[in-house]
Amino acid sequence: MRRATLIAALLALAGPVSAQGTVEDLTARLRAVLPAEVADRVIATVTEARSRRLPARALEQRALMLARKGTEPGSIARSVAEQSRAMGEARAALARGRAGRPADDDVAAGAEAIRQGVAGADVSELAKSAPSGRSLAVPLFVIGSLVDRGLPSDAALASVLERMNARATDAELARVPEQAVAARARAESARAARAGARPAPPAAGGRGAAGGTARGSPPANVPPTAGGRGRPSGRGRP
Repeated sequence: MRRATLIAALLALAGPVSAQGTVEDLTARLRAVLPAEVADRVIATVTEARSRRLPARALEQRALMLARKGTEPGSIARSVAEQSRAMGEARAALARGRAGRPADDDVAAGAEAIRQGVAGADVSELAKSAPSGRSLAVPLFVIGSLVDRGLPSDAALASVLERMNARATDAELARVPEQAVAARARAESARAARAGARPAPPAAGGRGAAGGTARGSPPANVPPTAGGRGRPSGRGRP
């Protein structure tokens, strides 16, 4: 998922996955926007996910979102299948870290994070270490966003856990990725400024302070020649 899609997904968490439309409504919409063969593949994936008690509604909504964006139909079917597999992995990882059945929103967010490159072990660690009873959906989306921006999975987890333990709200956590980008930009600017302030290295053939002369000037103990230059070095002789 690209960054803009990730932000949209964060905003979508304002309402639970399970509360948006009936099964029949969403299935009819899928058939209306997808070619028949692709719609059948997507619906089969969704039905299988529902039988495994995965958040199948999120898969339907993903297919509809990609269709609205004009994604190639075959790619939509593949994306939904990949998301379903990631959901299974995310649910297992969450269950290893926290007792009870993981919430659908947490599973959907965990799947996105895993597809972004977050390690399953780090998903489990978040579930284990986060404050009891707190939803993990936004923290998981934020960890995934940080990994997408180049931060290692374990470092992204540590950054989010530190803020959660400091009682950061979901809204505050959602700003972490942009804050990380701004901090990186400031660091790069500082490095560039330091590099620009360094003295230029002496030009080839010149002498440093130890030589006591500037380029083209003779040493103090060598009288200038008639041409005003120092003693010939011997280079360039025929």
